[in-house]
Amino acid sequence: MEQYYEITVAGVKRRLPVVQISDELAVASFVMLGDCEMVCAAAKQLYGMVPEADWIVTAEAKGIPLAHELSRLLGMKRYIVARKSIKPYMEHPMDVTVHSITTQKEQHLCLDGQDAEQIQGRRVLLVDDVISTGESIEAIRVLVEKAGGIVVGKVCILTEGDPARHNDVISLGNLPLFPVK
Repeated sequence: MEQYYEITVAGVKRRLPVVQISDELAVASFVMLGDCEMVCAAAKQLYGMVPEADWIVTAEAKGIPLAHELSRLLGMKRYIVARKSIKPYMEHPMDVTVHSITTQKEQHLCLDGQDAEQIQGRRVLLVDDVISTGESIEAIRVLVEKAGGIVVGKVCILTEGDPARHNDVISLGNLPLFPVK
């Protein structure tokens, strides 16, 4: 029998399937890709909570919709996406390694040299969909600071696990972790 976890975020209700991701752990699967209602409602609520920033940086791919909508609301013409691999068009790319709870393998996050120039000395807001272990957002932070950007905040729709681990994150709620018996 499938298990679900119900949550309301920014007035939007969702019934999330609880999915086992390892022998010891299951999570409530929150996927905002394609969920325009959730992304727009969450971004509207987060809009008044985030610090002033010159740029938004997110990782490919799940944070992109929130980064897009927050950028639009904040009047930004662009945002930057840290890619998962170096692309042939990138000039002087920078990269860092990250381990994420949902991908369960080593990944790379890469920043085009031209994007790095844009954020040098500028205030940067880091955006993701869900922050669980914090590994992905930490990798983005390292990448931004390596490029000379000044991180002014971390924002996501939901944190996951122990809320005390995320006291430096702006979010709209928290998802519990589900130990597998």
